[in-house]
Amino acid sequence: MIVVTSEHVAGYRIAETKGQVFGLVVRSRGIGGNIMAGLRSLVGGEITEYTQLLEEARRHALDRLVKNANAMGANGVVMMRFDSSEIGQTMSEIVAYGTAVVLVLEA
Repeated sequence: MIVVTSEHVAGYRIAETKGQVFGLVVRSRGIGGNIMAGLRSLVGGEITEYTQLLEEARRHALDRLVKNANAMGANGVVMMRFDSSEIGQTMSEIVAYGTAVVLVLEA
């Protein structure tokens, strides 16, 4: 599966547009991670507990996006983007979205 943030893929043309595709994940850090992150925020710097949580959530959202694009019969996703938001104070929502397409090699 080719996934790009651009409209076009070099060397390919879009033969068919399947439609919008999403991969959605909602994650929560456990109480231990929240306590450690709270303590780290007091001294400043990167809060590695949340960085790791968001990196894993993005990978998971991208995996779901690819799975959903495959189910639609696509072999590529163009204009892929990530969006995130908070749900309450303990959960993060990450969504990967784009346009599922069928790509063919240019002659």
